[in-house]
Amino acid sequence: MDFLTQYNLTGLVIGIATFLIIGLFHPLVIKGEYYFGVKIWWIFLVMGLAAIAGSIAVRHILWSTLLAVWGASSLWSIGELFEQRQRVAKGWFPKNPRRNAPESSRQ
Repeated sequence: MDFLTQYNLTGLVIGIATFLIIGLFHPLVIKGEYYFGVKIWWIFLVMGLAAIAGSIAVRHILWSTLLAVWGASSLWSIGELFEQRQRVAKGWFPKNPRRNAPESSRQ
């Protein structure tokens, strides 16, 4: 970690890691909605709250920031799950034929 500080690379590492974390959540939302529907929203909630709590508890700026990004991305994904359901309904993404009832009738 001293290497990152010495060569002033911490911001660059945070930026790249943020890009990768957000990029990871995109397929997680798509595949999660496809296989499980929106009923997995609580997993993103727990993961987000845990990551934010970890961010507050960790003193190292790099790890604290990355945990905060992970937590914010997790919480943002809750809304994206419900948006993904609408995108599937519009035909923009494939519907999982193995799920019997449509999501709207399960509420």
